Amino acid sequence: MTTPPFQRARRPEHKEQRRLDILRAAAALGRHDGVRSVTLTDIAAGGGVHKSAVLRYFASREAVFLLLTADGWQDWADAVDEALRGPEEPRVVASALAATLGDRPLFCDLLGHAQLNLERGVTQQQVRDFKVTTLDAVDRIARALTTALPWTDRGQAVDVIAGTTAMAAQQWQTSNPPETLARLYAEDPLLAHVASEFVPRLTGLVTLLLAGASTASQGEA
Repeated sequence: MTTPPFQRARRPEHKEQRRLDILRAAAALGRHDGVRSVTLTDIAAGGGVHKSAVLRYFASREAVFLLLTADGWQDWADAVDEALRGPEEPRVVASALAATLGDRPLFCDLLGHAQLNLERGVTQQQVRDFKVTTLDAVDRIARALTTALPWTDRGQAVDVIAGTTAMAAQQWQTSNPPETLARLYAEDPLLAHVASEFVPRLTGLVTLLLAGASTASQGEA
């Protein structure tokens, strides 16, 4: 638990600092314990404040994590834009998408929770703000993909992003199981294949996705 440098955030810069401290605490707890298990009380303790103080900035834990998801989308877009600067082979693109997601474990975890519960625990305006931020990131990633894969159009690129993030959300949970499941996979040879490494597995899945997109593009030509 961190100790805040001030007891009450009265000045604008103190309020912003407290908001950022709360977000950092939630992010750290999400990475360490998994998003599903983190409560608002946990976030308050991690930020060194009372739960009531957190509620002055965020109406719910869902609001905290939805904002972190939005930040994650923008951060991933920055990484993809940096990784894909020119035409590349599909396998290289798949590797770049998987690697940049693998570098962002909290974002991968959040992807599985956003539509399932985070969007349902906030206001309509907060959902809209999240969607607008996400759409901006998707547009940036789509531009990077159409640059790297000149045979794609924006629609195909958006489909690739949707498929990649859906597979990443599922595969992250599979590759990072709770202790009981991890022990089961280790002890039962029949289930050993389930515990695959995240980045190699996702790279293979996205490569197949891009192969399908390429075939569809050639069929339309």
